[in-house]
Amino acid sequence: MKRHRHEGQTRRQFLKGIAAGAAAVAAPYVLTSTALGAGRRPAASERVVLGYIGTGPRGRLNIRDQTACPDAQLMAVCDVWKPVREAARAMVDKKYGNTDCKTYVDFHDLLTRADIDAVGIATPDHWHVPIAIAAMQAGKDVHVEKPLGVSIAEDLACRRAVRRWGRVFQYSAESRSWGPCRHGAELVRSGRIGEVREIRVKAPNSVRGGPTQPKPVPPDLDYDLWLGPAPWRPYSGCPDRGANWYHVRDYALGFLAGWAAHPLDLLQSAFDTHRAGTWEIDGAGVVPTTGRNDAVIDWNVRIGFSGGVKMAFWATGVPADEHPRLAGLGNYAQIIGTEGWVALSYMGLLTEPDSLRTSRIGPGDVHLPASAGHEANFVDCVRTRRTPVCPVDDAVRSDLVSQLSDIAIRTRRTITWDPVAERILGDADASRLVSRGLREPWRL
Repeated sequence: MKRHRHEGQTRRQFLKGIAAGAAAVAAPYVLTSTALGAGRRPAASERVVLGYIGTGPRGRLNIRDQTACPDAQLMAVCDVWKPVREAARAMVDKKYGNTDCKTYVDFHDLLTRADIDAVGIATPDHWHVPIAIAAMQAGKDVHVEKPLGVSIAEDLACRRAVRRWGRVFQYSAESRSWGPCRHGAELVRSGRIGEVREIRVKAPNSVRGGPTQPKPVPPDLDYDLWLGPAPWRPYSGCPDRGANWYHVRDYALGFLAGWAAHPLDLLQSAFDTHRAGTWEIDGAGVVPTTGRNDAVIDWNVRIGFSGGVKMAFWATGVPADEHPRLAGLGNYAQIIGTEGWVALSYMGLLTEPDSLRTSRIGPGDVHLPASAGHEANFVDCVRTRRTPVCPVDDAVRSDLVSQLSDIAIRTRRTITWDPVAERILGDADASRLVSRGLREPWRL
């Protein structure tokens, strides 16, 4: 197996590398025309300097938004696929009209750069938390794609790292930055639908299939580094496109987490699941046994909060008793109260009664933080040290619904979760699924 410079690397060695990077950055740079600033764009010394790790289709969408921020300068991109990182560099250089953007295969090398203030992370899901923690350890603020981690233990470790190192953290659930979604959450928190009695969350289904036949690793892919902490298995084309790894449990939880992260995050903006008492999670679903994809499909989960609120969480295609106005939507979080309901979906808002949708949030109501855009909000918070609109606490709470649903389905029994102690009660077998082993030599 090919080994990398970072394998077996200790924390001291990594920090030593950061110091070396700082010395290298101290060398003089040639000033480009973009460095001096123009119009509303501040000079380079006043901008937030960014790097991006994971530059596939999702990453390039975020890069597009980051490079549109006048207060930011993207200076580095990293990906284990050569064509992908070169395409990202070309995109950045074209935007800025220079050739300042550097490329990296190994994220550690990017993180040693002392001139970089913050990084975006849009890798496969199994890399989100390990890279985020390494970045925070290196002094970088982080913008992390959803879902957060592939286990509850990873999520909690990421939250600890945010608090330990005092970093700015933005969870990339971009509907939080859309005004109507914020308005819908404010309606719920301001009591406009009365007392919350029921929650219904729908998300796109995961996908069966996937090839299993081994084939040669492409010469422009560092496959061992792509696997990273995931179990080793022969290359069969899995990294080629997002759809090929989203539904493999070694790398993700499927759309139970990957797509459901959108409505589940919007739910957190409107309702405090962690304050609704202990949870009783009862889940049904299918774990495919043929093909490479083994993420849960056709899930139908029921959660009872001891405070009295009931929650249903299911996949598209699973029969459900949906409101006619919502049945055609592929995703939503419907919060039902004694006086009406609010349904938050990806960049969407519906209410009952419909007049709620345009009702004004008054001075005495709950006002949530506003955002001019998800990437712009992150850049601004890096500058000001404010908390972004989608913080790590909500990222963890959103992920918990997916993680616990997956555990309940795989164990085929009801799981009891204590949101205060953050542990599964009275079930040693289920508790073992709270964490995953990492392939040597990787550690959180």
